[in-house]
Amino acid sequence: MKPLQEKLANSVRIRLARKAKEAGIYPYFRPIESDQDTEVVINGKKVVMFGSNAYLGLTNHPKVKEAAIEATRKYGTGCAGSRYLNGTLDLHIQLEKRLAEFVGKEDAIIYSTGFQVNLGVVSSLTGRDDYILWDELDHASIIEGHRLSYSTKLKYRHNDMDSLEKQLKKCDESKIKLIVVDGVFSMEGDIVKLPEIVRLAKKYNAIVMVDDAHGIGVLGRQGRGTCDHFGVADDVDLIMGTFSKSLASIGGFIASDYEIVDYLRHYSHSYIFSASSTPAATAAASAALDIMINEPERIEHLWKLTHYAFNGFREMGCEIGQYAETPIIPLLIRDNDLTFLVVKELFDAGIFVNPVVAPAVASQDTLIRFSLMATHSFEQLDFAIDTIRNVFARHHLLNK
Repeated sequence: MKPLQEKLANSVRIRLARKAKEAGIYPYFRPIESDQDTEVVINGKKVVMFGSNAYLGLTNHPKVKEAAIEATRKYGTGCAGSRYLNGTLDLHIQLEKRLAEFVGKEDAIIYSTGFQVNLGVVSSLTGRDDYILWDELDHASIIEGHRLSYSTKLKYRHNDMDSLEKQLKKCDESKIKLIVVDGVFSMEGDIVKLPEIVRLAKKYNAIVMVDDAHGIGVLGRQGRGTCDHFGVADDVDLIMGTFSKSLASIGGFIASDYEIVDYLRHYSHSYIFSASSTPAATAAASAALDIMINEPERIEHLWKLTHYAFNGFREMGCEIGQYAETPIIPLLIRDNDLTFLVVKELFDAGIFVNPVVAPAVASQDTLIRFSLMATHSFEQLDFAIDTIRNVFARHHLLNK
Protein backbone atom coordinates (compact mmCIF):
# COMPACT_ATOMS: atom_id res chain seq x y z
CA MET A 1 0.00 0.00 0.00
CA LYS A 2 1.32 3.45 -0.94
CA PRO A 3 1.95 6.01 1.86
CA LEU A 4 -1.12 8.11 1.08
CA GLN A 5 -3.46 5.15 0.93
CA GLU A 6 -1.98 3.76 4.14
CA LYS A 7 -2.47 7.07 5.91
CA LEU A 8 -6.07 7.37 4.74
CA ALA A 9 -6.91 3.77 5.60
CA ASN A 10 -5.82 4.39 9.18
CA SER A 11 -7.77 7.63 9.67
CA VAL A 12 -10.24 7.76 12.56
CA ARG A 13 -13.46 7.67 10.54
CA ILE A 14 -12.28 4.91 8.21
CA ARG A 15 -11.21 2.72 11.13
CA LEU A 16 -14.57 3.31 12.81
CA ALA A 17 -16.40 2.49 9.58
CA ARG A 18 -14.34 -0.67 9.06
CA LYS A 19 -15.09 -1.83 12.60
CA ALA A 20 -18.83 -1.23 12.12
CA LYS A 21 -18.87 -3.07 8.78
CA GLU A 22 -17.12 -6.07 10.31
CA ALA A 23 -19.74 -6.12 13.10
CA GLY A 24 -22.59 -5.83 10.59
CA ILE A 25 -23.87 -2.55 12.03
CA TYR A 26 -22.55 0.02 9.51
CA PRO A 27 -25.42 2.54 9.17
CA TYR A 28 -24.40 4.84 6.31
CA PHE A 29 -25.14 5.10 2.59
CA ARG A 30 -28.27 2.97 2.82
CA PRO A 31 -29.67 2.99 -0.75
CA ILE A 32 -33.28 4.14 -0.90
CA GLU A 33 -35.26 2.54 -3.74
CA SER A 34 -38.41 4.66 -3.48
CA ASP A 35 -39.52 8.26 -3.22
CA GLN A 36 -38.61 10.30 -0.13
CA ASP A 37 -41.79 9.97 1.90
CA THR A 38 -42.80 8.97 5.41
CA GLU A 39 -42.15 5.40 4.29
CA VAL A 40 -39.20 4.40 2.13
CA VAL A 41 -37.93 1.13 0.66
CA ILE A 42 -34.36 0.01 1.31
CA ASN A 43 -33.11 -3.33 -0.01
CA GLY A 44 -36.71 -4.30 -0.61
CA LYS A 45 -37.71 -3.55 2.99
CA LYS A 46 -40.29 -0.87 3.83
CA VAL A 47 -39.40 1.28 6.84
CA VAL A 48 -40.88 4.43 8.38
CA MET A 49 -38.59 7.39 7.76
CA PHE A 50 -37.65 9.40 10.84
CA GLY A 51 -34.31 10.61 9.51
CA SER A 52 -35.37 13.15 6.89
CA ASN A 53 -34.85 16.92 6.81
CA ALA A 54 -37.99 17.40 4.68
CA TYR A 55 -39.86 18.93 7.60
CA LEU A 56 -42.98 19.79 5.60
CA GLY A 57 -42.96 16.51 3.67
CA LEU A 58 -43.09 18.21 0.27
CA THR A 59 -40.53 16.18 -1.70
CA ASN A 60 -43.31 13.97 -3.05
CA HIS A 61 -45.98 16.66 -3.44
CA PRO A 62 -47.61 16.55 -6.91
CA LYS A 63 -47.32 20.32 -7.44
CA VAL A 64 -43.61 20.30 -6.58
CA LYS A 65 -42.89 17.39 -8.91
CA GLU A 66 -44.94 18.89 -11.73
CA ALA A 67 -43.13 22.23 -11.39
CA ALA A 68 -39.79 20.45 -11.74
CA ILE A 69 -41.00 18.50 -14.78
CA GLU A 70 -42.40 21.58 -16.52
CA ALA A 71 -39.20 23.56 -15.90
CA THR A 72 -37.16 20.73 -17.40
CA ARG A 73 -39.40 20.65 -20.45
CA LYS A 74 -38.97 24.39 -20.99
CA TYR A 75 -35.34 25.01 -19.97
CA GLY A 76 -33.67 21.60 -20.20
CA THR A 77 -31.79 19.72 -17.50
CA GLY A 78 -29.09 22.27 -16.69
CA CYS A 79 -27.88 25.82 -17.25
CA ALA A 80 -24.42 24.96 -18.65
CA GLY A 81 -22.68 27.75 -16.82
CA SER A 82 -22.43 29.93 -13.76
CA ARG A 83 -24.86 32.64 -12.78
CA TYR A 84 -22.08 35.16 -13.45
CA LEU A 85 -21.98 34.30 -17.15
CA ASN A 86 -24.58 32.31 -19.09
CA GLY A 87 -26.33 30.46 -16.26
CA THR A 88 -28.96 32.97 -15.09
CA LEU A 89 -32.59 32.15 -15.85
CA ASP A 90 -35.65 34.28 -15.32
CA LEU A 91 -36.67 31.52 -12.87
CA HIS A 92 -33.66 32.33 -10.68
CA ILE A 93 -34.42 36.05 -10.58
CA GLN A 94 -38.11 35.49 -9.84
CA LEU A 95 -37.38 33.15 -6.95
CA GLU A 96 -34.70 35.45 -5.54
CA LYS A 97 -37.19 38.30 -5.37
CA ARG A 98 -39.76 36.06 -3.68
CA LEU A 99 -37.27 34.76 -1.10
CA ALA A 100 -36.06 38.25 -0.23
CA GLU A 101 -39.62 39.41 0.37
CA PHE A 102 -40.44 36.22 2.29
CA VAL A 103 -37.69 36.69 4.88
CA GLY A 104 -37.97 40.49 4.95
CA LYS A 105 -34.86 41.60 3.08
CA GLU A 106 -34.14 43.82 0.09
CA ASP A 107 -32.46 41.25 -2.12
CA ALA A 108 -31.31 37.63 -2.32
CA ILE A 109 -29.17 35.34 -4.46
CA ILE A 110 -29.45 31.60 -5.05
CA TYR A 111 -26.51 29.20 -4.80
CA SER A 112 -26.39 25.62 -6.08
CA THR A 113 -26.32 24.16 -2.54
CA GLY A 114 -26.75 25.41 1.00
CA PHE A 115 -23.17 24.41 1.80
CA GLN A 116 -21.95 26.70 -0.99
CA VAL A 117 -23.90 29.60 0.50
CA ASN A 118 -22.05 29.49 3.81
CA LEU A 119 -18.75 28.65 2.15
CA GLY A 120 -18.99 31.62 -0.22
CA VAL A 121 -20.56 34.19 2.11
CA VAL A 122 -18.58 33.61 5.29
CA SER A 123 -15.26 33.42 3.43
CA SER A 124 -15.72 36.63 1.46
CA LEU A 125 -17.50 39.21 3.63
CA THR A 126 -14.73 40.16 6.05
CA GLY A 127 -11.08 41.05 5.57
CA ARG A 128 -7.73 40.38 7.17
CA ASP A 129 -8.22 42.91 9.99
CA ASP A 130 -11.81 41.88 10.76
CA TYR A 131 -13.41 39.24 13.00
CA ILE A 132 -15.72 36.24 12.61
CA LEU A 133 -17.43 35.03 15.78
CA TRP A 134 -19.06 31.61 15.69
CA ASP A 135 -20.94 29.21 17.94
CA GLU A 136 -18.99 26.02 18.66
CA LEU A 137 -21.90 23.95 17.33
CA ASP A 138 -22.33 25.85 14.05
CA HIS A 139 -22.78 23.75 10.94
CA ALA A 140 -19.69 22.40 9.17
CA SER A 141 -20.33 24.67 6.17
CA ILE A 142 -19.91 27.75 8.38
CA ILE A 143 -16.68 26.34 9.80
CA GLU A 144 -15.34 25.60 6.32
CA GLY A 145 -16.32 29.10 5.24
CA HIS A 146 -14.44 30.88 8.01
CA ARG A 147 -11.41 28.63 7.47
CA LEU A 148 -11.06 30.24 4.04
CA SER A 149 -11.22 33.74 5.49
CA TYR A 150 -8.16 35.75 6.51
CA SER A 151 -10.14 37.28 9.37
CA THR A 152 -9.53 36.49 13.03
CA LYS A 153 -11.85 33.66 14.11
CA LEU A 154 -13.29 33.67 17.64
CA LYS A 155 -15.31 30.69 18.85
CA TYR A 156 -17.78 31.00 21.73
CA ARG A 157 -19.51 28.33 23.80
CA HIS A 158 -22.80 27.02 22.49
CA ASN A 159 -25.64 29.51 22.98
CA ASP A 160 -23.63 31.10 25.82
CA MET A 161 -24.06 34.86 25.68
CA ASP A 162 -21.45 35.56 28.35
CA SER A 163 -18.93 33.66 26.25
CA LEU A 164 -19.94 35.58 23.13
CA GLU A 165 -19.62 38.92 24.91
CA LYS A 166 -16.13 38.01 26.15
CA GLN A 167 -15.10 37.37 22.58
CA LEU A 168 -16.68 40.59 21.34
CA LYS A 169 -14.68 42.52 23.91
CA LYS A 170 -11.48 41.23 22.32
CA CYS A 171 -12.33 42.84 19.00
CA ASP A 172 -11.03 46.17 17.72
CA GLU A 173 -14.00 48.54 17.84
CA SER A 174 -13.15 50.01 14.44
CA LYS A 175 -13.17 46.68 12.56
CA ILE A 176 -15.97 44.55 11.12
CA LYS A 177 -17.33 41.93 13.52
CA LEU A 178 -19.46 39.20 11.91
CA ILE A 179 -21.44 36.89 14.23
CA VAL A 180 -22.45 33.72 12.33
CA VAL A 181 -24.87 31.32 13.95
CA ASP A 182 -27.38 28.55 13.19
CA GLY A 183 -31.02 29.44 13.73
CA VAL A 184 -31.92 25.88 14.69
CA PHE A 185 -28.97 23.64 15.50
CA SER A 186 -29.18 20.62 13.23
CA MET A 187 -28.15 17.88 15.67
CA GLU A 188 -29.12 19.34 19.04
CA GLY A 189 -32.56 20.58 17.96
CA ASP A 190 -32.36 23.78 20.01
CA ILE A 191 -32.98 27.35 18.88
CA VAL A 192 -30.41 30.13 18.94
CA LYS A 193 -30.81 32.87 21.55
CA LEU A 194 -31.25 35.36 18.76
CA PRO A 195 -32.72 38.33 20.66
CA GLU A 196 -29.73 38.27 23.00
CA ILE A 197 -27.29 38.02 20.09
CA VAL A 198 -28.99 40.98 18.43
CA ARG A 199 -28.67 42.96 21.68
CA LEU A 200 -24.93 42.21 21.88
CA ALA A 201 -24.47 42.98 18.20
CA LYS A 202 -25.96 46.44 18.71
CA LYS A 203 -23.86 47.00 21.82
CA TYR A 204 -20.60 46.13 20.06
CA ASN A 205 -21.52 47.33 16.56
CA ALA A 206 -21.38 43.84 15.05
CA ILE A 207 -23.35 42.35 12.17
CA VAL A 208 -25.33 39.11 12.41
CA MET A 209 -25.75 36.26 9.92
CA VAL A 210 -28.24 33.47 10.67
CA ASP A 211 -28.04 30.09 8.94
CA ASP A 212 -31.73 29.20 8.98
CA ALA A 213 -31.54 25.93 7.06
CA HIS A 214 -33.51 24.11 9.76
CA GLY A 215 -35.67 27.05 10.82
CA ILE A 216 -37.38 28.00 7.56
CA GLY A 217 -40.56 25.99 7.18
CA VAL A 218 -40.59 25.23 10.90
CA LEU A 219 -40.55 28.52 12.82
CA GLY A 220 -42.16 31.93 12.27
CA ARG A 221 -45.21 33.10 10.40
CA GLN A 222 -45.88 30.78 7.42
CA GLY A 223 -42.47 29.22 8.10
CA ARG A 224 -40.47 32.43 7.65
CA GLY A 225 -37.86 31.16 10.08
CA THR A 226 -36.06 31.94 13.30
CA CYS A 227 -35.66 35.68 12.72
CA ASP A 228 -39.40 36.09 12.16
CA HIS A 229 -40.12 33.79 15.11
CA PHE A 230 -38.35 36.25 17.42
CA GLY A 231 -39.46 39.37 15.53
CA VAL A 232 -35.88 40.48 14.83
CA ALA A 233 -35.62 40.07 11.05
CA ASP A 234 -34.87 43.79 10.63
CA ASP A 235 -31.98 43.50 13.10
CA VAL A 236 -30.34 40.49 11.44
CA ASP A 237 -28.10 41.53 8.56
CA LEU A 238 -27.98 38.30 6.57
CA ILE A 239 -30.46 35.40 6.49
CA MET A 240 -29.42 32.14 4.86
CA GLY A 241 -31.67 29.24 3.91
CA THR A 242 -31.55 25.99 1.99
CA PHE A 243 -33.91 24.29 -0.43
CA SER A 244 -32.99 20.77 0.69
CA LYS A 245 -35.11 20.80 3.85
CA SER A 246 -38.59 22.33 3.90
CA LEU A 247 -38.35 23.56 0.30
CA ALA A 248 -38.06 20.01 -1.06
CA SER A 249 -35.28 20.58 -3.58
CA ILE A 250 -31.54 21.29 -3.69
CA GLY A 251 -29.88 24.70 -3.45
CA GLY A 252 -29.65 27.61 -1.04
CA PHE A 253 -29.89 31.37 -0.75
CA ILE A 254 -28.62 34.38 1.15
CA ALA A 255 -30.84 37.42 1.71
CA SER A 256 -29.67 40.84 2.86
CA ASP A 257 -29.61 44.48 1.79
CA TYR A 258 -28.75 45.52 -1.75
CA GLU A 259 -25.15 46.47 -0.99
CA ILE A 260 -24.20 43.17 0.65
CA VAL A 261 -25.95 41.02 -1.96
CA ASP A 262 -24.41 42.98 -4.85
CA TYR A 263 -20.97 42.54 -3.30
CA LEU A 264 -21.51 38.78 -3.00
CA ARG A 265 -22.59 38.57 -6.63
CA HIS A 266 -19.15 39.81 -7.61
CA TYR A 267 -16.89 38.38 -4.89
CA SER A 268 -18.39 35.10 -3.59
CA HIS A 269 -16.32 32.40 -5.30
CA SER A 270 -18.66 29.47 -4.64
CA TYR A 271 -21.35 31.51 -6.42
CA ILE A 272 -19.27 32.87 -9.30
CA PHE A 273 -17.37 29.69 -10.10
CA SER A 274 -20.15 27.09 -9.72
CA ALA A 275 -22.77 26.05 -12.24
CA SER A 276 -26.10 27.57 -11.36
CA SER A 277 -29.05 25.79 -9.80
CA THR A 278 -30.90 23.58 -12.28
CA PRO A 279 -34.26 24.67 -13.70
CA ALA A 280 -35.97 21.71 -12.02
CA ALA A 281 -34.47 22.46 -8.59
CA THR A 282 -35.34 26.14 -8.84
CA ALA A 283 -38.92 25.56 -9.93
CA ALA A 284 -39.44 22.87 -7.30
CA ALA A 285 -38.28 25.20 -4.53
CA SER A 286 -40.60 27.93 -5.80
CA ALA A 287 -43.57 25.55 -5.82
CA ALA A 288 -42.72 24.35 -2.31
CA LEU A 289 -42.60 27.97 -1.15
CA ASP A 290 -46.13 28.46 -2.52
CA ILE A 291 -47.40 25.48 -0.54
CA MET A 292 -45.62 26.56 2.63
CA ILE A 293 -47.24 30.00 2.46
CA ASN A 294 -50.72 28.80 1.49
CA GLU A 295 -51.00 25.74 3.74
CA PRO A 296 -50.05 26.82 7.28
CA GLU A 297 -51.82 23.75 8.63
CA ARG A 298 -48.75 21.73 7.64
CA ILE A 299 -46.59 23.56 10.15
CA GLU A 300 -49.33 23.35 12.77
CA HIS A 301 -49.48 19.57 12.35
CA LEU A 302 -45.68 19.33 12.47
CA TRP A 303 -45.68 21.02 15.87
CA LYS A 304 -48.50 18.83 17.18
CA LEU A 305 -46.41 15.80 16.23
CA THR A 306 -43.35 17.37 17.84
CA HIS A 307 -45.02 17.97 21.20
CA TYR A 308 -46.55 14.48 21.09
CA ALA A 309 -43.15 12.91 20.42
CA PHE A 310 -41.43 14.82 23.21
CA ASN A 311 -44.11 13.70 25.66
CA GLY A 312 -43.79 10.10 24.53
CA PHE A 313 -40.01 10.00 24.82
CA ARG A 314 -40.01 11.71 28.21
CA GLU A 315 -42.68 9.43 29.61
CA MET A 316 -40.71 6.32 28.63
CA GLY A 317 -37.53 7.73 30.19
CA CYS A 318 -35.39 8.52 27.14
CA GLU A 319 -32.52 10.89 27.72
CA ILE A 320 -33.27 13.78 25.37
CA GLY A 321 -30.84 16.53 24.45
CA GLN A 322 -30.97 19.13 27.23
CA TYR A 323 -32.26 22.04 25.14
CA ALA A 324 -34.05 20.26 22.28
CA GLU A 325 -37.28 22.04 21.35
CA THR A 326 -37.91 21.49 17.63
CA PRO A 327 -38.88 18.62 15.27
CA ILE A 328 -35.23 17.54 15.58
CA ILE A 329 -35.14 15.31 18.67
CA PRO A 330 -31.76 13.94 19.86
CA LEU A 331 -32.04 10.70 21.83
CA LEU A 332 -28.78 10.17 23.68
CA ILE A 333 -27.06 6.79 23.83
CA ARG A 334 -23.52 7.84 24.84
CA ASP A 335 -21.62 4.99 23.22
CA ASN A 336 -20.38 4.71 19.62
CA ASP A 337 -20.83 1.00 19.05
CA LEU A 338 -24.14 0.86 20.90
CA THR A 339 -25.46 3.76 18.81
CA PHE A 340 -24.73 1.82 15.62
CA LEU A 341 -26.31 -1.33 17.07
CA VAL A 342 -29.46 0.53 18.16
CA VAL A 343 -29.82 2.08 14.70
CA LYS A 344 -29.58 -1.38 13.12
CA GLU A 345 -32.10 -2.91 15.50
CA LEU A 346 -34.53 -0.06 14.90
CA PHE A 347 -34.10 -0.49 11.15
CA ASP A 348 -34.73 -4.21 11.44
CA ALA A 349 -37.91 -3.36 13.36
CA GLY A 350 -39.07 -0.92 10.64
CA ILE A 351 -37.74 2.48 11.79
CA PHE A 352 -35.12 4.58 9.95
CA VAL A 353 -33.16 7.02 12.15
CA ASN A 354 -29.74 8.62 11.84
CA PRO A 355 -26.73 7.93 14.10
CA VAL A 356 -24.54 10.77 15.34
CA VAL A 357 -21.23 9.47 16.67
CA ALA A 358 -17.59 10.46 17.18
CA PRO A 359 -15.86 12.44 15.83
CA ALA A 360 -19.00 14.47 15.00
CA VAL A 361 -19.70 14.49 18.75
CA ALA A 362 -17.70 13.33 21.74
CA SER A 363 -17.86 9.56 22.33
CA GLN A 364 -19.82 10.11 25.53
CA ASP A 365 -22.42 12.23 23.70
CA THR A 366 -23.43 9.93 20.84
CA LEU A 367 -27.10 9.91 19.91
CA ILE A 368 -29.72 9.05 17.36
CA ARG A 369 -31.31 11.96 15.55
CA PHE A 370 -35.07 11.51 15.34
CA SER A 371 -36.71 14.03 13.01
CA LEU A 372 -40.33 14.62 12.08
CA MET A 373 -42.20 15.59 8.92
CA ALA A 374 -45.59 17.25 8.67
CA THR A 375 -46.78 14.28 6.62
CA HIS A 376 -46.19 11.77 9.42
CA SER A 377 -49.34 10.38 11.02
CA PHE A 378 -49.85 9.87 14.72
CA GLU A 379 -50.13 6.14 14.00
CA GLN A 380 -46.63 6.15 12.49
CA LEU A 381 -45.34 8.14 15.44
CA ASP A 382 -46.92 5.73 17.93
CA PHE A 383 -45.24 2.86 16.10
CA ALA A 384 -41.87 4.63 16.32
CA ILE A 385 -42.25 5.42 20.02
CA ASP A 386 -43.24 1.85 20.86
CA THR A 387 -40.39 0.43 18.80
CA ILE A 388 -37.83 2.75 20.36
CA ARG A 389 -39.15 1.87 23.82
CA ASN A 390 -38.59 -1.83 23.16
CA VAL A 391 -35.10 -1.43 21.71
CA PHE A 392 -33.95 1.08 24.33
CA ALA A 393 -35.30 -1.06 27.17
CA ARG A 394 -33.37 -4.06 25.85
CA HIS A 395 -30.15 -2.04 26.14
CA HIS A 396 -31.02 -0.40 29.48
CA LEU A 397 -31.23 3.06 27.94
CA LEU A 398 -34.39 4.14 29.74
CA ASN A 399 -34.37 5.99 33.06
CA LYS A 400 -37.63 4.41 34.26
